[in-house]
Amino acid sequence: MTVAVFGSVNLDLAAHVATLPAPGETIHALGFDAALGGKGANQAVAAARLAKGPVRFAAAVGTDANAAQIRRELEANGAPLGDLRDFPGGSGLALIQIDAAGQNAITVVGGANMAWPDEGPGAAFLEGVDTLVLQLEVPLAAVRRAASMAREREIRVILDPAPVGDAEATRALLPLADVVTPNESEAAALLGWRPTTLDEARRAAQELRALGPGLAVVKLGEKGLAYAAEAGSGEIAPFRVTGVDSVAAGDAFCGALSVALDEGQGVEAALRFASACGALTATRRGAAASIPDRDEVERFLAAQDG
Repeated sequence: MTVAVFGSVNLDLAAHVATLPAPGETIHALGFDAALGGKGANQAVAAARLAKGPVRFAAAVGTDANAAQIRRELEANGAPLGDLRDFPGGSGLALIQIDAAGQNAITVVGGANMAWPDEGPGAAFLEGVDTLVLQLEVPLAAVRRAASMAREREIRVILDPAPVGDAEATRALLPLADVVTPNESEAAALLGWRPTTLDEARRAAQELRALGPGLAVVKLGEKGLAYAAEAGSGEIAPFRVTGVDSVAAGDAFCGALSVALDEGQGVEAALRFASACGALTATRRGAAASIPDRDEVERFLAAQDG
């Protein structure tokens, strides 16, 4: 079974602060890191660390000095490089501030990520693929084309609808997705109302599923998640961990979910596996580097069950 990810790769510039600054406020950082990030890269790293089969990753870097560092970081973190492209200009950057509670504020500079042509990575990228993971840090037209080609080939499509720029255009992608995994704010953008409790998240998942996906998952962070599937709806309780950095937790969740579903795990088991991966990721600083491997996730789940 093969998982493929089409999406973004960035160099993350992360400042650790006591509290996030208010508008107009200047503060001193407690520390600084420069490392691999981007939703696509994080998802690809998660899939590569967790999958028993092959993983592919289509992404783009620029022709600037950051491109070489991104390539080194991808290789060091186990992400496949065979479908990495070069586009003229700057590579993607993410400017991140992370407070003492692990909450963050992120500004993304798209760079080469936004240079993809409308046809996306093309049909050859999908040859032999069983599950395709998509998010929205690359052009929407390229995402739509990749999703359409995947559907034509009966490839499972998992859409992480983040960030939601044009809500109407993002909703139009949902009929092309088998699985959609918004968080609270993304669900609010797609539905026009914000789910803040698990009961509301379940209702939001049901509304999202009615728009096309067979499985809709609404994540509420430390409150847990709710889902709606063909067999019914439900909730997955959160794992209790001490979070220090939530930057890549949602991406790790998505990458882990793609692996679990690709392996044929049932919905609840797959969501629990993905939740465990996301929870462990939040206990460490960094983006891609914070994502656990399969042994760590399975040991964590065994300890929870014990």
